[in-house]
Amino acid sequence: QVQLEESGGGSVQAGGSLRLSCAASGYTYRRYCMGWFRQASGKEREGVAFISADGDTTYATFVKGRFTISKDNANDTLYLRMNDLKPEDTAIYYCAAEISYVRFCASVSVAYSDWGQGTQVTVSS
Repeated sequence: QVQLEESGGGSVQAGGSLRLSCAASGYTYRRYCMGWFRQASGKEREGVAFISADGDTTYATFVKGRFTISKDNANDTLYLRMNDLKPEDTAIYYCAAEISYVRFCASVSVAYSDWGQGTQVTVSS
């Protein structure tokens, strides 16, 4: 099981930027899909961005062009750079991981077994 710990959340005004980090430890294998989900108050958890073991990325339509997912394999850290933030981006953001050999990672929460505790992102208008 992979241990995941998010950081970097906070409060920003609309149009601002944040970078979320997810420190991973406890790897058994090296081929993982990793991704970011978010859950707003009263809403279901939704996929945001994903990156495969080989670096192929997938984004939800609502963040394309604004968010960038990346990873630093040397430091076992996943990132989510969020630009042009909107009030509707307000949510708890979760990091997730799952062993996978696919090119493009799944974007549904049931496909992931390892989760962080989440970090709050609040965007004010």
